Amino acid sequence: MARHAVSVKGISIRLACSIFGLSESGYRYCTKLRDENVQIANWLTDLTARHRSWGFGLCYLFLRNVKGFHWNHKRIYRIYCELKLNLRIKPKQRILRPHPAPLVVPDKANHTWSMDFMHDQLSDGRSFRTFNVIDDFNREGLVLDVDFSLTSERVIRSLEQLIEWRGKPACIRCDNGPEYLCLFR
Repeated sequence: MARHAVSVKGISIRLACSIFGLSESGYRYCTKLRDENVQIANWLTDLTARHRSWGFGLCYLFLRNVKGFHWNHKRIYRIYCELKLNLRIKPKQRILRPHPAPLVVPDKANHTWSMDFMHDQLSDGRSFRTFNVIDDFNREGLVLDVDFSLTSERVIRSLEQLIEWRGKPACIRCDNGPEYLCLFR
């Protein structure tokens, strides 16, 4: 705007700069296109053409450490962005899994049991664990063992007592938690 006012309106540079709030040195400043910028642009386009997965960081490190150029990283990044070489950030690949079959609702008691471990903490900071076994037909809690430490022997003993009392179920549902590693070997 100040240049337009000086050339078209014929006012002085000092007056035009004071009107538009610009310093005279800012008015007279001309950008210097260096040949180095062209050289940087050539290097960047060549590197990104040869190595498609390289982003700015690898290009900069290659130019700095391998080729020995001492250009400022901000300057290289400015030219990198002007060339529109920014790589998009790839989203994390999601593994497509088939939809699991819906859980079958048992039609009689003692057909399917579900078992799991839970944990909580007392007010004094000590944590405790519970071992739960539930009949899926009527949601009856069959076993509820609570202790600070539940060993595999105690879990096996609880299941054996339950089988003696109720009989063996057709199937037992449980997650793949680390608690069951010693039970099913």
